[in-house]
Amino acid sequence: MARRRREFSIFSLSFLDIMSCGFGATILVFLIIDHSGELRAQEANRELIAEAEFLDREVREGREQLAELRNTIAMVDDSTVEARGRARELQERIREQRQELARDDRDSSSRSEHLNRLQAELRELEARNEQLRAETGQQSGSDVRRFTGDGDRQYLTGLKLGGRRILVLLDRSASMLDHSLVNIIRLRNMPEQVQRRAPKWRRAVATVDWISTRLPPDGEYQILLFGTGVEPALAGTKGQWLPVADRDRLSRAIEALDAVTPAGGTSLLAAFRAAAEMKPPPDNVYLITDGLPTQGSGPVPAKASGRDRMKYFNQALAALPRGMPVNVILAPMEGDPMAASAFWQLAIATRGAFLSPAGDWP
Repeated sequence: MARRRREFSIFSLSFLDIMSCGFGATILVFLIIDHSGELRAQEANRELIAEAEFLDREVREGREQLAELRNTIAMVDDSTVEARGRARELQERIREQRQELARDDRDSSSRSEHLNRLQAELRELEARNEQLRAETGQQSGSDVRRFTGDGDRQYLTGLKLGGRRILVLLDRSASMLDHSLVNIIRLRNMPEQVQRRAPKWRRAVATVDWISTRLPPDGEYQILLFGTGVEPALAGTKGQWLPVADRDRLSRAIEALDAVTPAGGTSLLAAFRAAAEMKPPPDNVYLITDGLPTQGSGPVPAKASGRDRMKYFNQALAALPRGMPVNVILAPMEGDPMAASAFWQLAIATRGAFLSPAGDWP
């Protein structure tokens, strides 16, 4: 009879003992092994990483410094090129100066001759100047009055103070107070003493004074003030011609202007009618004004437009006798752009002169 085989099981007690012993031995080996080497390796790795990062930072800073050095080198190169260019310019200028000095040395004799010619011309000019002074002294001796302006100045005006009977028409309207409308309104509300000291009005009075000093000694004159009406500067002489030879009366006529206060509107028609009524008629008229008239033959408007003022100007021209030259001295004011053209045409048409003087004339 056959013998039964014993069954084998892997989970028997002997197998488990063996496995337990193996695991125990593994754990014992793990415990016996020195783990400090791994820690030292990790610390060494950290030091190496830090050193690598430090080296990387130095590399980056080095690259930045290298870029700055390259930029500096480029700037130095540019400065070197510019310095070389300036050096070439200086060398060129030095060469030119040397050439000029050489030419000056060669031309020294010719310069001496030129200096001699200039000295001769200077002596000739001095002699001519003495001659002109003598002629001026003779001419000033014929002036009936003396006019002193700012300094020793003479003006080439183009005004010819000729004729036997000279009529001066001075605009005494309120606009003669100033060139600006705002200042005219402001001065118009001030005392008369202040108005009479207005710079524009004082220049107008000085212009009449300047004309009076150049009247022909054997001639006659009249000074008329016109605004809305006409009146002579010297009271009681309306319609009369006054002799220039009477210097005392002429001085009183000029001094009387200091008591006149500019006021009211402007009627050029009234001024030209007064000129036409002078008997015998004037052969030279001097008109001192600052713009187109604001009144005419009709009713006085509250406000005259530019078209109205041209109409009043044309009405005045119709009243002006033919053949009477009118010399216009215009002191323009703002807001009247057509005045200069209109009065210039008047002067040209009557064979007179037109003058728009500077602020410090005469």
